[in-house]
Order: sequence, then C-alpha cells, then structure tokens
Amino acid sequence: MKTYTLTVITGGASGIGAASVRHHVKRGDTVIVLDLASAWSEQKAHALGPAAFYDCDVQDEQRVRAVADLIEAEYGPVDNLITSAGILQRKLSPDVLPMAHWDAVTNIDLRGTYLCCAVFGSKMAARGRGAIVNIASITSFRASPLHAYGPAKAAVASLTMGLAAEWGRSGVRVNAVAPGFTLTEAMQSAIDQGDRDPIELSQPTAMNRLVMPDEVADGIGFLLSDAARAITGIVMPIDAGWLCCSHLDAWGGIPGAV
Repeated sequence: MKTYTLTVITGGASGIGAASVRHHVKRGDTVIVLDLASAWSEQKAHALGPAAFYDCDVQDEQRVRAVADLIEAEYGPVDNLITSAGILQRKLSPDVLPMAHWDAVTNIDLRGTYLCCAVFGSKMAARGRGAIVNIASITSFRASPLHAYGPAKAAVASLTMGLAAEWGRSGVRVNAVAPGFTLTEAMQSAIDQGDRDPIELSQPTAMNRLVMPDEVADGIGFLLSDAARAITGIVMPIDAGWLCCSHLDAWGGIPGAV
C-alpha cells in the first residue's frame, strides 16, 4: 500500500515548475517531472533533487495517457498534479503575430493544461481524492498585448473553475495561481535581450519588485496542502501587488513608503 504523496509536475525542468519540484522534494513528496527530453539533463536532475523524469509533450494526447498509465503502474495513484508546462510570447501586434506561434502558445498553455487535467484528474475523481493546481497569470484578469498568451491563460482560469465544479463532489480540488512578473530563466533571458525592462515590471506593483519562482511554488504548495482543504475553484494571484496597483496612475500613482 502506498504510504507517500505522489506529485506530478509538468514543465518541471525550468521556471516555476522547477521551483515546485524543489518545494515538493523538500516537503518529502515523491516527485515526477514531465517535460521534453531536450529540457532535462543529469545536471538539472542533481540541482532539483530526487525526482523521476518522463519525456512528455503535453500537447500529445496519446503520450500523456501513456505516461499517466506508466506512472500509476510503477508508483501508484497520483495525489497531486501541477500543470506548469507553458511557453511565453513576445509582444506582437495581431498583424505580425504568426498564427503558427499563436497555435503553439495556445496548444501548450491551454490544450496541454486541459489534457493533463483531464487524464490525471479523471483518475483522481474515480478514486475519490486528489488536488490540482494550474498556472494561470495576471494576464488572466487584465488586458495585455499578448494576444495568444493572455487569452490562453484566461481560459486556464475558466477551466480551473469548471473542473473544480465538475470534480468537487468526487473529492478532487482544482485551483490555480496567477503569477505576476516572475524572475524565471525565461524572464531573465528576455531582460538580458532587452525585450523586458525590470524597472517597468516592478514599478506598478505594491511591493515594487518582481516575484521569485520559489514564492510561486510556496503558493502552489499551500493550495495542494491540507491547510487549503476547503479551497477549490479559486485563481490566487501571486503578483507582489500588481493587480491591486496597476490602475493607480489615474489616482496619482502608488503611495510611497511612510
């Protein structure tokens, strides 16, 4: 009989996913990373701690279903799912945003999230227990010039609420976090290339700073824990206060420190 907590993390090789791997390994979970083989290495495995790895493209329904069956056969039932696999988008106006890129973003960020929830979550519901945390975004709530990423993440927020209602009476909780501007490897690369300005990203927040990946992982860990056992169907911002302050220019700006 399984006596450990089994946590599956998609996109666990980098960014918020990798931070979640570290968090749940430290918590004592048995952690399984689903990501592309090209994203994984011995060095990365050593840095993240003891976690099993399965090569899995979250867009591929056949592969996701096969991996879910392999995990269950080898490790037993999955207790927690974190759907962190996703890609970012450069700011492009609709006249120059290639449909191929729009499709790639929505296929990974939305289709991949739904597919993993449908496959793993259905197994949880059949057993009568489980918890899922999806990764939405502050762009789920506000207009942005990210015309693929923003709608995909808004759909993830809607999906989260729908699945929470679908499976609540089957013992499965489904929540999401909505990170603000987070200093992942991808964000740091965008800053280094001059695509993003860290000052512009920090200034509209109440706390005047970026979010760190480990801070998002802590929020995810809370939503998966027994401390959140009565919480389902929410999208929890982890944004250093961007959502509460991003409109305050109309009122003279964010107040300074007292």
